[in-house]
Amino acid sequence: MKFSPSTFFLDNLESAGAIGGYVSISIIGFAIISFITKKKYDKLTINTNVRWLHPIIGAILGAIPGCGATIVVASLYKNKKISFGGLFATFISTLGEGSFVLLGASNEADVSGNLKAYLIITIIGLFLGIILGYLFDYFGYENSYKNTINNYVEDKTFQNKQSTVVAIFIEKIGFYIILLMAFFLAPTSILALWGGTIDAMSDATYLVSIALTITCIIYYFINILIYKYHDCSVSYSNIKSTILHAVIDVAMVVSYVFIGLFITNFVIDYLLGAETFDVWMRSSKYLIVLLAALIGAIPGCGGMIAVAVAFITIPNFPIAALIAAAISTSGDGIFPLLAENKKDGLIVTIFGFLAGLVVGYLVLAL
Repeated sequence: MKFSPSTFFLDNLESAGAIGGYVSISIIGFAIISFITKKKYDKLTINTNVRWLHPIIGAILGAIPGCGATIVVASLYKNKKISFGGLFATFISTLGEGSFVLLGASNEADVSGNLKAYLIITIIGLFLGIILGYLFDYFGYENSYKNTINNYVEDKTFQNKQSTVVAIFIEKIGFYIILLMAFFLAPTSILALWGGTIDAMSDATYLVSIALTITCIIYYFINILIYKYHDCSVSYSNIKSTILHAVIDVAMVVSYVFIGLFITNFVIDYLLGAETFDVWMRSSKYLIVLLAALIGAIPGCGGMIAVAVAFITIPNFPIAALIAAAISTSGDGIFPLLAENKKDGLIVTIFGFLAGLVVGYLVLAL
């Protein structure tokens, strides 16, 4: 395959922006809903009598096709609104973009879907996610995010020293540009969840998706490197500060999704190559399960998409390998988790891989 750096770069910018479209809907929408129902929501998430539902909620959210749910749950976990068991259940039950391949609605692969395989894997992922989520919560694994609010309060005086130009970009120009692009991408992002498109908007959507990724990368890195503190650092007390926090989260997610997509797609498509991948997928069934679990554990959705395509196109490809990949995959939600919390991100990845490997070999043996 001839490698075109410019095409590859633009394709990954567009893919990250497309993901950013429905991520924006999820994160910003949830932030607004949380603000409106703040008292009730806070009471719900702090109440220990409700905490036991988190693995069930997480597993159900993860079963939604695509990666949007994993990204939203990673954001909830960051804000300590869901337990680690709920987070882990989401990542176990998700198929990421691989779900669209099995449903025959993927823009990544032109193959016929396999609804039976999709239903089998979704059911297994749901039950396994709930069980493992409860185990983590039962043994008391806690959210390891540090509380940075006090640090923001202590450094409040630093805000007066920020560059006025940077402040305008973070809280006004960049903020509204990201909101406008997210609003523009909303219709196509919603349709994409069911494999639909708006042909009349395809060219504009492509350009806006690229622009959204570039803007988010600039916005996020300016925010963390230059303008570390801003007016909403210490409070979610008004709708503007709430949405600003959400936009910063969106920018962070899109930035790391792009970095992750760029690396994983380069490894899978160019360093590994389709021919090598095909040879691997036609080898021993026991080796296939191991390889599928390893490929599924690669951050992002590229690995899961490749295994799902192999299952559909390669004769006698074991469903055990597909199940192993599906359980070990974390989708694009792993990128913001690894970026913000490497320890918990690695725990999710390692234990997800081990769970996928064990279940895959059990299914193969049965």
